Amino acid sequence: MGHIVTLDSRQEAALQAIADKFIAQHKGDVVKALKEMIVLNGHLQERLDAMEGQRRATR
Repeated sequence: MGHIVTLDSRQEAALQAIADKFIAQHKGDVVKALKEMIVLNGHLQERLDAMEGQRRATR
């Protein structure tokens, strides 16, 4: 968690709308939605790490 993202008001509003939809998909269960987001982010991070490893290997 070494990187902090700063959003302007338009970006914040868009992020809030997406978060509201994601929570609604989980029938209002914020904890369940958060857990799924953590898992999804983990999978994405693994894919990014693998791609970075491939780029380093080809240099």
